[in-house]
Amino acid sequence: MKWQRTINGALARYTGFQFNRVGKAGQAATTTVQEKAPVKRPETPFRLPADPKTDRLVQAPVFIISPVRSGSTLLRAMLNAHPDLHAPHELHVRRLRVEFDTSLAEKAMEALGHNKADLEHLLWDRVLHRELVRSGKRYIVEKTPANAFAYERLSTCWPDARFVFLLRHPASIASSWYEASPGKRTPDEAAADALRYMKAVQRARKALPGLTVRYEELTAEPERVGRAICDFLGVPWAPELLTYGTPDVVTKGLGDWKDKIRSGTVQRGRDLPRPDQIPDVLKDMCRTWEYLT
Repeated sequence: MKWQRTINGALARYTGFQFNRVGKAGQAATTTVQEKAPVKRPETPFRLPADPKTDRLVQAPVFIISPVRSGSTLLRAMLNAHPDLHAPHELHVRRLRVEFDTSLAEKAMEALGHNKADLEHLLWDRVLHRELVRSGKRYIVEKTPANAFAYERLSTCWPDARFVFLLRHPASIASSWYEASPGKRTPDEAAADALRYMKAVQRARKALPGLTVRYEELTAEPERVGRAICDFLGVPWAPELLTYGTPDVVTKGLGDWKDKIRSGTVQRGRDLPRPDQIPDVLKDMCRTWEYLT
């Protein structure tokens, strides 16, 4: 029946399972639940806003493009202390999706000139705009590390976006990533997984203009680096960056939650690893980022 097929399709999409009828000829058929391989969602073509002044409420958003465990929560806490900058916890807006429940809804949006990606961009912009308006500040800063994998789409959604690339010694990133969840991944797995983020950040650095900041310099000379960031963003220096206070959201999955962040002041980073402590899989990236000659 059609309704059964509809329910079965929805079940497969949202749970990865579906009902299948089994049984031999002459026997009563029974229904079982069988696991189905997840279906990869096709990527919707995305494009620049047709009318930026109407389609975008947020002007010149700032994106911190960084790997995991590279100090992005520290940087966002510092910037959030600035009177002109609102830097909330990780928002993961690129994972907010729009779906058409009916073909008529899709046709209606097509008649207005919108595809799924256009509508998703409107949603992303609205989420950021609401946060910015509630803060009473001028600019919003978004720091979700996974944004590195969507830099092309973010720069298309907001053509006037500014980008700050935050780097850290690759071996330090890998060690911190392992220490964050030691029961979830081995040190080798942590290095390989963190490398995915590093490669995405490097692709973004090559493709987009922006300011590169190093975690080691940020923690060693926070005022000098903070002033450089303020100059890049076109806002005055604010000493509040150095004593940012306790971040409003300190939750695993939405940013760093360790004691260094909770301290409310910039803490010096760990010592750089020796060359013999660098996993082989990370040595090329260390050279690319000039941590290893």
